[in-house]
Amino acid sequence: MSDLVTGDAVVLGLRPARLPSRGLAILLDLTLYVTGYVLISVGLTMATASLDEAARAAVGVASFLLFVVGVPIAVETLSHGRSLGKLACGLRVVRDDGGPIRFRHAMVRGAMGIVELILTFGSIACIASLVSARGRRLGDVFAGTLVVRERVPGTRVMPVPPPPPWLAGRFTGLDLSAVPDGLWLAIRQYLTRMNQLDPQVGAAMAVRLADDLVARTGTPPPAGVPAAAFLMAVVHERQSRDAARAFRSAAVAGPGAGSGAGFAPHPSPMPMPMPTPMPVAPPVAYVAPASVAPVAPVAPAEAPRAGGFAPPA
Repeated sequence: MSDLVTGDAVVLGLRPARLPSRGLAILLDLTLYVTGYVLISVGLTMATASLDEAARAAVGVASFLLFVVGVPIAVETLSHGRSLGKLACGLRVVRDDGGPIRFRHAMVRGAMGIVELILTFGSIACIASLVSARGRRLGDVFAGTLVVRERVPGTRVMPVPPPPPWLAGRFTGLDLSAVPDGLWLAIRQYLTRMNQLDPQVGAAMAVRLADDLVARTGTPPPAGVPAAAFLMAVVHERQSRDAARAFRSAAVAGPGAGSGAGFAPHPSPMPMPMPTPMPVAPPVAYVAPASVAPVAPVAPAEAPRAGGFAPPA
């Protein structure tokens, strides 16, 4: 994967295309261009039969340059780096900063393609692509472009294992507003891969993540709850809250909400009669006791420590 940094200091993870896929895309493009050139040449030969030999040669050279240089440049410029061959192979030409190419990039690539693709039968392009760390040919180097893969196979998202049944609904009152997204991501990655880790290493990671979660929530750790089970229960509680919030938003924005369909407003309720006031007893004077025993001051309770999960043996 190529880490390209944009002007806004954003790292783009792009997968550069390698020689086999690029060679197949170029072969498909050349096949289409040669087929079109042959058909046009036959038509031009029939149309220029009455001209002299020099005129026919000039028309032939012009049509050759048009299909070899002009058409690829126009196709890459108008399609923003997606020719028919690259589109079939899932490739695209982009700038070094990840943006779409323009006419000058396509022109440099097309001019260099005459030398390294046609005149040398692709040998220079193959050598340059094999030597380059990102699989670039000379046209890409001079134009400041890169051919990347657009269709990347997606990774399967593993579900978070459910918590033990005896922990269901135990953390409904837990405040999760101060937990950052980075900690949620780390907890989720651990829970989906904890069975692939060494038991001692996984237990140590669970204790560390649980202590961080307890410190963020400000609630003392539950007694007798393993760290991994605590993480499962809290993640399950967060997912339940997100699902309830989503269903609540969908119910509020249901059919007819805010559409102004002309429904009559709800009638105001009928005025209710005021209840009869009850008689109030006269106030009774408060008599202080003769002597009050002094009360010893109570020491403030020590705040619970954020953490407390036992480290693995």
